[in-house]
Amino acid sequence: QAHLVESGGGLVQPGGSLRLSCAPSGFTLDYYSIGWFRQAPGKEREGVACISSSDGSIYYADSVKGRFTISMDNAKTTGHLQMNSLKPDDTADYYCAVGYCSDSYWYPSGIWGQGTQVTVSS
Repeated sequence: QAHLVESGGGLVQPGGSLRLSCAPSGFTLDYYSIGWFRQAPGKEREGVACISSSDGSIYYADSVKGRFTISMDNAKTTGHLQMNSLKPDDTADYYCAVGYCSDSYWYPSGIWGQGTQVTVSS
């Protein structure tokens, strides 16, 4: 069954960095966009960032612009989310997904990673 395998996450102090990775299992990213959503306790799910494998379009939520960078390796086997200058407000469960991505929207299409917790705290 097609699914995504996530790695990364953890506990970091404010101002620190973390890197999340996400790889497909049972399919390839050749025709998919990949990215991340996050959900903090008591808050709605938020689309964080995505990258399109077809045209390279990239989307960032306003809350992470200038701090997070999404990328995909040249072989289109793994997506990465580099998170710098982390803030306590970035604390959430992060889920990678495939879906529909442009520079102005990011919607999931039903294949998700298992999720990873990111905690930003001193």
